[in-house]
Amino acid sequence: MNLSGQLLREARLRAGMTQRAVAARAGISQPTVARIERGEVAPSLERLLELVRACGLDLQIHVTALDEDAWTMVERGARATPDERLDRMLAGLELRGEAVGDG
Repeated sequence: MNLSGQLLREARLRAGMTQRAVAARAGISQPTVARIERGEVAPSLERLLELVRACGLDLQIHVTALDEDAWTMVERGARATPDERLDRMLAGLELRGEAVGDG
């Protein structure tokens, strides 16, 4: 799944909608919505915005300066496995002195 697919799926789930409902509102087919969510089709930014808005949400994009350290962290995070991300989160909580329970 690519970023466009993740954004669309997140918007659809937050709205409590099915792929069919999003497709109907956006005037496209349900299989097209499914292919976008799976990353098989890369929609234009305009189409992605239409689909997110069909979910009753909006997509805001901000361009801001990013220093080198922050970019390095972003790249490292993108390469991390889910287990590695969880380990980093738990380590961060421990550093902050927050209790980490077993469930």
